[in-house]
Amino acid sequence: MNKISAVILVKDSERLLESVLKALERLDEVVVLDNGSVDRTLEIARSFSNVSLHFHPFIGFGPMKRLGAKLARNDWILSIDSDEIASKELVDELLSTPLDPQKGYSYDVHNHYQGRRIRGCGWGEDRFLGVYHKRVADFDESEVHEKVVKLEGGRLEEVKLHGHISHHPFAGARDFLQKIQSYSDLYAKQHKARQSSSPLKALGHSLWSFTRSYLLKRGFLDGYAGFLISAYNAQSVFWKYIKLYEANRV
Repeated sequence: MNKISAVILVKDSERLLESVLKALERLDEVVVLDNGSVDRTLEIARSFSNVSLHFHPFIGFGPMKRLGAKLARNDWILSIDSDEIASKELVDELLSTPLDPQKGYSYDVHNHYQGRRIRGCGWGEDRFLGVYHKRVADFDESEVHEKVVKLEGGRLEEVKLHGHISHHPFAGARDFLQKIQSYSDLYAKQHKARQSSSPLKALGHSLWSFTRSYLLKRGFLDGYAGFLISAYNAQSVFWKYIKLYEANRV
């Protein structure tokens, strides 16, 4: 049986954390790295015997995931979020599949909104390379939209697992707004003085994002959820370029 450490970043993650951790009970270790929870997150984490709980201020998603891997006692890492529930099939594969340290392993992501799986808006073709050997690979330093790369440079050869995780990123409209705020801040910080922006670019990219998500990616087939997600995509793009524009002017 493979020795694998799951790494989960948390902050006020009580909504789904019990289900997330229950799905991972058969793994050797789950590293929970908290950056300031004030709800029941810590209480829930401490109730699982395979959880090791750690604390650190938020320094960006890439750096936080790198830190989480360093805290893990095993070399094999499963990166999973606090709103992602691993399927039994995926856990079975992780425990029994012969793993090659020179390769990274990806899993399918089934995205849901309010109990319904969303197949449009680009949410239906989602796969993430989140299983890797930490002596060969790690997350990059990106504060947002981080990815796993080889330590010596380049990309890992990808092996596709059959199992999946169920992703429940938003409980309601409030969560969309909160994520727009936090991710656009991180984007502006990461790209300040490295990428140009303007109000016109913000508007153009935003309109294209909505068109692509709602029409080309068939978000309209998902009804209200598809419209909401497409609007979220457009607003995320708009505000990240506006914030970058203002950051570059300082």
